[in-house]
Amino acid sequence: MTVESPDTAESAAAVKAEDEASFRYGIVFLLTFGLVVFTIAAPAADWSRAVALAIEGTALIVAVATAREQKETTRRREAIGVLVVIILVIAGVAFGDIPKYVSAATIALATAAIPIVISRGTVRLMRRRGVTIQAVAGALAIYLSIGLMFAWTIAFIAQVDTSTYYFAQHTSGNSSIWVYYSFTVLTTTGFGDYSAAYPVGHALAVIEELTGQLYLVTVIGLLIGNFVGNQQAKRSAAKAE
Repeated sequence: MTVESPDTAESAAAVKAEDEASFRYGIVFLLTFGLVVFTIAAPAADWSRAVALAIEGTALIVAVATAREQKETTRRREAIGVLVVIILVIAGVAFGDIPKYVSAATIALATAAIPIVISRGTVRLMRRRGVTIQAVAGALAIYLSIGLMFAWTIAFIAQVDTSTYYFAQHTSGNSSIWVYYSFTVLTTTGFGDYSAAYPVGHALAVIEELTGQLYLVTVIGLLIGNFVGNQQAKRSAAKAE
């Protein structure tokens, strides 16, 4: 049995405490999951767009503030900058002063930024602590963000080309339908109540299906496997001691 020196034990405890106080990707995952459910269930209105922006903005702020990738002062400035922009846009959307395309662009940018921030922080976390529950939560948050990014891409196409319907069901949809349809495609569920009408939509659906399946099989599968292995190794080490 190896005996650690007090200094080494204190150093390890300090690193563990710092990690536990950071990388709050479980919160980001829950916020992103809540955004998906809310967007599908809520009616299309200014207040619902404002709430969606608030949820996504909060998720991005948490991801930036806890990533431990940069100096604390830099992270704080970035988080405050994101907060100010989100509050201004939310206020404008809530009072109907900002066009829909501006709020749509803002939430799309926030959604796209989350996987970038999380992926960098997750790599840093795994280098320091291995595969933890926070790393798995970060990967799942990225998966949900992928579905949302495809939904906003569909929204952009549907709103730009107003001469035709995006769906074969003679509708271009709304935010609820776009997110609902995106996740039925991402998970290859395919209920059939909505389907793309034209080749661009067909190609986008195939790309999303492949992305979702490859991500689950490779990234999520490997992380879950390593997480379970790490937990078993820790239990075995504890028994050996």
